[in-house]
Amino acid sequence: MNSLDPQLRDFILFCVDRRGADWPVLYDEMACVAGQHLFQGLGRTELKQLGLSLALDSVDETLEMVKRAIAQDKQS
Repeated sequence: MNSLDPQLRDFILFCVDRRGADWPVLYDEMACVAGQHLFQGLGRTELKQLGLSLALDSVDETLEMVKRAIAQDKQS
């Protein structure tokens, strides 16, 4: 399993803490948090630079990253 960028992992876990891990509620929360730059000032552009796209055509990859972030959190 590939490690996620720590800042990206923490963004995902921040959103999970706010709304839970249920999909698509979590996706909506991630979009909201990014849209308002609520986590360390990260918006959609910064998240995309870290490797996370919130575009609808990237939902499968986004969901996979969420699963990896949650798994990494459980391992720590």
